Amino acid sequence: MAVTAAEIRQSYPLPVYNFRVEIGSEAIGFSEVSGLSMGFEITTYKESAVESGAPGPRTLHMPTQHTAPTITLKKGLVRGTSVNTLYKWFASTALNQVEKRDVFVRLCDEAGAPVISWRIINAFPSKLDAPTFDAKSNDIAIESMELRADRITVEEA
Repeated sequence: MAVTAAEIRQSYPLPVYNFRVEIGSEAIGFSEVSGLSMGFEITTYKESAVESGAPGPRTLHMPTQHTAPTITLKKGLVRGTSVNTLYKWFASTALNQVEKRDVFVRLCDEAGAPVISWRIINAFPSKLDAPTFDAKSNDIAIESMELRADRITVEEA
């Protein structure tokens, strides 16, 4: 069991609520980020019987190319920032002037310093969802954006 603050910092998992998202050089406050998945496509090879004398073909599974991640970002709709940051970037893609950007998701410690960063490489918006409107609700308006990217890397600060 950890006793000192330094031991707790090294031994216990970080909470997920303390994060920030940077698109290009601009930090934007999102309430949720999902889809930070890394993986490979798999190819199956079958070869004839091996020297050991085992009957039948031997099956091998090998990794090939990275799978392209789809990242979902959700945030509250805010005057002055939502249209200027997310919609303008999405609109540039619709005009076939794709502006790919690196996006960083940084998990921070209790002091707000980044501990682990996920770098989303060459991301561009592929979908932008407006909030769901409901006259019987008093929830805040949440917009959602999906990004497609080449790949994701993880860095420790």
